[in-house]
Amino acid sequence: MKAMVLDAKERPLRLAEVLRPSPGDNEILLAVHACGVCRTDLHVVDGDLQQPKLPLILGHEIVGIVVEKGERAERFTIGQRVGVPWLGRTCGHCHYCMSGSENLCDAAEFTGYTLDGGYAEFALANQHYCFSLPDNYSDAEAAPLLCAGLIGYRALVAAGDAKRIGIYGFGAAAHIITQVAHWQGREVFAFTKPGDIERQCFARKLGASWAGDSSERPPEEMNASILFAPVGTLIPQSLRYTAKGGTVICAGIHMSTIPEFSYSLLWGERSLRSIANLTRRDGEEFFTIVTRAGVRIEVEKFSLEAANEAIQRVRGGRIRGAAVLMVS
Repeated sequence: MKAMVLDAKERPLRLAEVLRPSPGDNEILLAVHACGVCRTDLHVVDGDLQQPKLPLILGHEIVGIVVEKGERAERFTIGQRVGVPWLGRTCGHCHYCMSGSENLCDAAEFTGYTLDGGYAEFALANQHYCFSLPDNYSDAEAAPLLCAGLIGYRALVAAGDAKRIGIYGFGAAAHIITQVAHWQGREVFAFTKPGDIERQCFARKLGASWAGDSSERPPEEMNASILFAPVGTLIPQSLRYTAKGGTVICAGIHMSTIPEFSYSLLWGERSLRSIANLTRRDGEEFFTIVTRAGVRIEVEKFSLEAANEAIQRVRGGRIRGAAVLMVS
């Protein structure tokens, strides 16, 4: 099969012919139709995430059709459309797994990082960590839901009942979660790179009541802020505009160094927390909500062979919505 392979960190992906995998007992083999290009993929390529399987097939927002099943794979049928997320498998018996926090399992494996992913014509997945997908989304539209949507949703849940939410970094996740938050009756303030008027207009179109530069003061204090941008300097910035008792949520898997800041920014029972991975329960909840909320997914499509171009476009913030590789 064709695949885009990462041989070493900080190098471009290489188009290669590799062996088509065969499913083990609990695995399914998918003919990949679409795979989202996520900022986490950049962190793998750039070496920010330091323990990838090498050589590696990236990609953890996979939409495909089941074409082969292992002997004990009973959840899905041949020909069924299935989604594969970042969380590839867990141990199932540690304290975290047994207490509903499988996203924190120390033995977890991750699609497109420690397991080969979807930048290929075929991909393997454990049946127990895959999702059925809403029928009203095309393959390209469904792909970003599997990480940008799921991680964004987990971050939104962490915001509790916050009525005014700031969102820093208006990329794939933000464009989905802004619509969900607006549907829930929340007010969204969107923060973009300085001067990015086009993205600010995009945010308002999707339901944000205000949009401006990340350095600007919002019109009111926020009850919670979600940081999708992996920029450590945004933490004290967002705390400064967060009301007492509010929460700043770091939703990325990697972030640049957080600068020293005054305790007065945190005082007043403000909280600072991170979001790590996802649980299968997140997916079950989110795929119900995203349909009810009528969320529209905007994508820019690339061929499998253009994966390096797509990665560079994401790196430069030059994607409106989400980038998706169309494989089949």
